[in-house]
Amino acid sequence: MQDVLKKLEKRREAARLGGGVKRTEAQHHKGKLTARERLDVLLDPDSFEEWDMLVEHRCTDFEMGKNKIPGDGVVTGYGTIDGRTVFVFSQDFTVFGGSLSEAHAEKIAKVMDRAVQVGVPIIGLNDSGGARIQEGVDSLAGYATLFQRNVLASGVIPQISVIMGPCAGGAVYSPAMTDFIFMVKHSSHMFVTGPDVVKTVTHETVTHEDLGGALIHTTKSGVADAAFENDIETLLEVRRFFTFLPLSNREKPPIREAVDDPRRLTESLDRLVPQDSAKGYNMKDLIYKIVDEGDFFELQRDYAANIIIGLARMEGQTVGIIANQPLVLAGCLDIDSSRKAARFVRFCDCFNIPLVTFVDVPGFLPGTAQEVGGIIKHGAKLLFAFAEATVPKITVITRKAYGGAYDVMSSKHLRGDVNFAWPSAEIAVMGPKGAVEILYRKTPDHNATSNVHIDEYRDRFANPFVAASRGYIDDIIMPHTTRSRICRSLQMLKNKIIETPWKKHDNIPL
Repeated sequence: MQDVLKKLEKRREAARLGGGVKRTEAQHHKGKLTARERLDVLLDPDSFEEWDMLVEHRCTDFEMGKNKIPGDGVVTGYGTIDGRTVFVFSQDFTVFGGSLSEAHAEKIAKVMDRAVQVGVPIIGLNDSGGARIQEGVDSLAGYATLFQRNVLASGVIPQISVIMGPCAGGAVYSPAMTDFIFMVKHSSHMFVTGPDVVKTVTHETVTHEDLGGALIHTTKSGVADAAFENDIETLLEVRRFFTFLPLSNREKPPIREAVDDPRRLTESLDRLVPQDSAKGYNMKDLIYKIVDEGDFFELQRDYAANIIIGLARMEGQTVGIIANQPLVLAGCLDIDSSRKAARFVRFCDCFNIPLVTFVDVPGFLPGTAQEVGGIIKHGAKLLFAFAEATVPKITVITRKAYGGAYDVMSSKHLRGDVNFAWPSAEIAVMGPKGAVEILYRKTPDHNATSNVHIDEYRDRFANPFVAASRGYIDDIIMPHTTRSRICRSLQMLKNKIIETPWKKHDNIPL
């Protein structure tokens, strides 16, 4: 018995050492934590239960049979964050560069399967050189088994990917199918083909950072949802983000005890919207002032900034925020913002998170680049997402709501539950000037009377009263009461039930 226990402890110690002291030091020298150190930061103290610590690869080619390390380059198991269960895997770059073998993939697949079965999220900490070349097609098969599980888990449990090192080739597609991707600045990279392959094929010379660094994916590609300065900040922010999420689609989001008065009034909001409708203002000022304690977790902040998305709480309840941003492209919807918001709306609907939408949108961004790029289909994604969503939907029109963009932004006609407008709201087919140019273009001496016509159009249509008179707006509210009205509406809608026709699945315009 003692001999067995000694052998057990020896193997466990080998697993804990990973690739050894030198490789651990190299990891630290790069400013990166090891796989186990990362889990210590992510999870509650002493909550981690490790699985498959002694698993080893089964490859014998290329003398791999002589080179085995217990755990095989990934640490898997479950623990808690703020007392709530979560399954995790953390790839160990010190062991075979974190490369994925058949056994490595089996370990990850096991925790993914169990996470779906028990109904809790899974968080993957990715730090891998990719497929283990020595195992050939077995490694590729391992990736495919994980892809299939990502698809089966989608909409059932939240899936979060944290890119903490390299993530290349086929490895990128598993994170791409998860709900959220977080990266570490300067030390994490994602790309389908690396700089060497790019140079060979296209003769372009590019660095890892410029090809697939955190800055690229949070500002230009939109692949990542956020990036943070280092491993510790990233993991602490993932912990914070986790507190907003339900454990699965079988339950509602967590509710915290509300310490911020839900009836709180914010007088400064009465002065937020400028008198001049051509002037911008920061929609984030509205969001931070009405959510609980100003705590707003914004996603994709630097990508398609003309629309804002993120999670917050209202009276302790998690809500998804979608808002046009007048400071960027005047708040117009375009290809990137439509895709960005549509995916977020669908996530919230999957996991029973109510949607609160703030509207100041003059329309879709015009131009040949948008039309050739497919704005029709991409804009339809956001329209489709809002229309199919069955969670509580509350909309507040702060200023402009013109044309088809008015319809798209969670209007009453897309089963919006409660639709408010501020007195400054302008709900019309288009802006007064553009409308007058069309309506009176054949009228003699139109230019001489254009300002009169503009004023007439504004008085008749560019206000919230016509929409309110038809029931498209439930009430015209004072801005300072916005928080109170939203909180009351959320309470009223908390037991909302809606039935839809049976279908295998929808066919969103991808």
